[in-house]
Amino acid sequence: MSNWHLSRRTFLRGLGTSMALPALNAMLPGMRLLGAESGGAAGATTTAGGFPKRLAYVYVPNGMNMAEWTPTTAGADYELPVILQKAAAHRKDLLVVSGLAHAQAEAYADGGAAHARASAAYLTGCNARKTEGADVRLGVSADQIVAQQLGHLTRLPSLELSCARGARNGTCDTGFSCVYQFNIAWKSETQPMNPEVDPRLAFERLFGSGDPALSAEARARREKQKLSVLDFVREDARGLQKRLGAEDNRKLDEYFSGVRDLERQIAQAEQTAQRLPADKREFAPPLDYDFGQHAALMYEVMALAFQADATRVSTFMLGQEGSNRPYPQADVRDGHHDISHHKNNAERIAKISRINQYHLGLFAKFLDRLKSVREGEGTLLDNCAIVYGGAISDGNSHSHFDLPVLVAGRAGGALATGRHLVAGRGKSGPPMNNFHRALLANMGVKIDRFGDSSGTLDQIFSA
Repeated sequence: MSNWHLSRRTFLRGLGTSMALPALNAMLPGMRLLGAESGGAAGATTTAGGFPKRLAYVYVPNGMNMAEWTPTTAGADYELPVILQKAAAHRKDLLVVSGLAHAQAEAYADGGAAHARASAAYLTGCNARKTEGADVRLGVSADQIVAQQLGHLTRLPSLELSCARGARNGTCDTGFSCVYQFNIAWKSETQPMNPEVDPRLAFERLFGSGDPALSAEARARREKQKLSVLDFVREDARGLQKRLGAEDNRKLDEYFSGVRDLERQIAQAEQTAQRLPADKREFAPPLDYDFGQHAALMYEVMALAFQADATRVSTFMLGQEGSNRPYPQADVRDGHHDISHHKNNAERIAKISRINQYHLGLFAKFLDRLKSVREGEGTLLDNCAIVYGGAISDGNSHSHFDLPVLVAGRAGGALATGRHLVAGRGKSGPPMNNFHRALLANMGVKIDRFGDSSGTLDQIFSA
């Protein structure tokens, strides 16, 4: 019994179901070996203890009220501005990066389209080809470079999520295909990774068997008989629990509770959405969630995916660029895009700030969730780098420089958090792809060239 250990790739299986496990003490011998082999340092796929490093990007559309986002001083003693105060509980785990630029999101001879260009360039650092048709062209995104090199280590190479149903064709911004605004993840120059907007289908991606027909059969049976996905792996789980120690059984119970709670929340959200009057629906049921509820469900899907090492890289679009969603939850009933063109009107700027604070408050709850999961001597958040921001700073001027960039987590101990890093200023600031390259290198991902990068932003690793 004392020599028994569990493979990190162990799955609980049942009809149409395959459930990865969280990091358990019984896995530590193998994980420590992996950590020793990789050196457990910057540039390794795992930490010194063998825990996987994770990387995620949360995209926020339409810019920020930068005056209430950007700290006025650099270093560790900076004062949290109004918007960032929403994540004050995680101050020591945050790195604020100012002065990065996306030159490839700027307008060229083929016209404006600031929103389409922004989301297109965010993770690629490439200039989008102007087209309203299917002949789109961009570049491989940072997350997909990770997926290409590390995707074989996990059940899902990557996980793409969104709260905005993506358009598959047509034009959304001055002659540019809608594809650019509804996708930030690109597998190739011509292949976007369409994000999942339905929390239930995102959940099924995590816990399906990999056989679409069998997974659909299992889902239908669960819905008909009011069963949980856990009911399908119960026998496998019982056999495993008999061999685990008390601490590992506690971790497993905590994980199972998270899965069960997410199932319930999705079911409750669907029931609420179906009761909405037809004229109040943004999507057809069951996608008509309250925005805060929808975002929370997607954040929980990402948290479970990272907890179970189902994937090590994810993207999440809170909304598409140019989104005109109102936010009554933040006491803003005007369209987001409309008021982002504030024309220096104080009332509109204040509304933008309320939306920014609301979004960051939802993000802070996600960080709470990651921090609640223990991994060795630290937490799941410690082994993550969660990038929050966008490719527009001021929505009124459509600025693509001095971008809002916030990193949460310590990337396995590599990031020097608890400070404000000023990397540059104005249009001459370093390319955002230098920042992406540094994060990818820490994940153990090697690339010679990436978009418009001119190097790596290694300042994020040292104070």
